[in-house]
Amino acid sequence: MDVEYQKRLLDTYRDGLLNDTLPFWFPRCVDEDHGGFLLARDRDGSLLDDDKGMWQQCRATWLLATLYNTVESKSDWLIWAKSGLRFIERHGRDSDGRMWFHVTRDGSPIRKRRYAFTECFGSIAYASLSKATGDSALAGTSRELFSLAKKHFSNPPLTESKFTDTRPMKSIGVPMIKLVTAQELRLNLGDESFTADIDDAIDEIRRDFMKPDVECVMESVALDGSIIDHFEGRMLNPGHAIECAWFILWEARLRGNNPELIRTGCQILDWMWVRGWDEKFGGFLYFCDIHGKPVQEYWHDMKFWWPHNEAIIACLIAWLLTRKKKYADWHQKAHNWAYEHFADPEHGEWFGYLHRDGSVSVPLKGNLWKGPFHFPRMQLVCWKLLDESLAKKTN
Repeated sequence: MDVEYQKRLLDTYRDGLLNDTLPFWFPRCVDEDHGGFLLARDRDGSLLDDDKGMWQQCRATWLLATLYNTVESKSDWLIWAKSGLRFIERHGRDSDGRMWFHVTRDGSPIRKRRYAFTECFGSIAYASLSKATGDSALAGTSRELFSLAKKHFSNPPLTESKFTDTRPMKSIGVPMIKLVTAQELRLNLGDESFTADIDDAIDEIRRDFMKPDVECVMESVALDGSIIDHFEGRMLNPGHAIECAWFILWEARLRGNNPELIRTGCQILDWMWVRGWDEKFGGFLYFCDIHGKPVQEYWHDMKFWWPHNEAIIACLIAWLLTRKKKYADWHQKAHNWAYEHFADPEHGEWFGYLHRDGSVSVPLKGNLWKGPFHFPRMQLVCWKLLDESLAKKTN
């Protein structure tokens, strides 16, 4: 990537975030009556459903506080982030301390997930707002939620499972979310002790999920890390693994371009690009089978927005750390395909779900899973990475 191309990319990410993505969501999604955010939105931003997903309440709060901490101390961002956190504080948790996954507009609980991912999103929301406000009580709640999540991760019987113990499995989602949550808490709470959680997560990913003999990263494995030769055990999620890759590459960068972590992150990216990129239509397949067999899930060949966000970040960091041309080429390939197919030039933001050929499957912009998180996070991270890279060239 030459300097002029990097500048154009920087403008695309920064201006897209500030002038397109954020205005699509804010202030229209701020719930002035009950607090929090109304995020189930149609293509034009109109409201589809007034239920609230707690993942999205926490993620939107994190985004706003992070923008306040890293971009500009805009009063609106802080006010809206505080509105999100007030809703989370009032309605986010059950009597056992666990967080709800799905609530009504006024906060009445509907559903709680078995796994403790909501607690991690809550933890980063509290941490980012703690940094924004200097409120140490918020930092304490952030630590409490992360400790609760880790307790459940390390002791699955604490949460009633929908499976028997006949064929126990574990998912890469657990060490991955542990890794990125610890990174956020270390940054926002200024506590280096979270590095131990990061190291533990990376060690587990290397030991149990990376498979050099078949050149892939598993989505799920047996408790000892072995591959389970059934539909679920053979299934790969390239986007999930590539997201994991950029978290590890980010850590490599923070540790002075640590060569071992660079090798690990790039190895994951290399394997899973080959597994996931659709050579016929472009873009990333959602699921594939480790042996090329048919996949059970019917949406396996759809193109979801978030794996493309993660691939754009991963390829950019990999190029910045290694300067290998293939990562610049992959970044351009992922960026160009995603912006050509997901972007909505008429109403802004991105569509979330495409058919394999890149045509729009459903035009909504927000639901329990999609909201102001993966896409604006990608824009923010890439903007800041390119800004730092270009600043070094001019010094």
